[in-house]
Amino acid sequence: MTTPERTDQLFLVRHGETEWSRAGRHTSVTDLPLTADGEQVAASLKQRLAAENFDLVLTSPRQRARRTAELAGYPDAEVDDDLVEWDYGDYEGITTAEIRETVPGWTVWDDPVPNGEAPAQVAARLDRVNARIAAVSGDVLVFGHSHALRALTARWLELDVTEGRHFVLNTATISVLGWERGSPAIHHWNN
Repeated sequence: MTTPERTDQLFLVRHGETEWSRAGRHTSVTDLPLTADGEQVAASLKQRLAAENFDLVLTSPRQRARRTAELAGYPDAEVDDDLVEWDYGDYEGITTAEIRETVPGWTVWDDPVPNGEAPAQVAARLDRVNARIAAVSGDVLVFGHSHALRALTARWLELDVTEGRHFVLNTATISVLGWERGSPAIHHWNN
């Protein structure tokens, strides 16, 4: 007996713009609101997602993700603490350029984050999210953050979490993961 091809999809939405995302400042535990522009663009997601039906809608607990979910038409999105952004530790609130003044060439993907999360820790919690998604037979919608969603994508594709470096993700964008002949695949990215 042949196993049927999977057709379920995972929709990823990065939260709308905040003051820190606009400035390129690393934001994990700091719970910032959306800017006025961020709210407007997040609200435009509602029309773009209206034709879809989701069996599960998840969101990070941070207000920027929850507010994006609400404005996009999903005020009852279920909070999943494993969807928080990569913990930037001592680098919270500063830019990559500022970090590179003392650690040349630094990236979150390759270098230690003092008092923050290591890639293996991020992979462990996002693997739990992917396992939860795999248990759902239909489509799933997730509202989250840049590095965490990029890492989630890498794990969906059965890659090392650090391969998330290859997936640029702008604020208030929709990306769709799914399947191609039995293999996990990217259907649309950063739309």
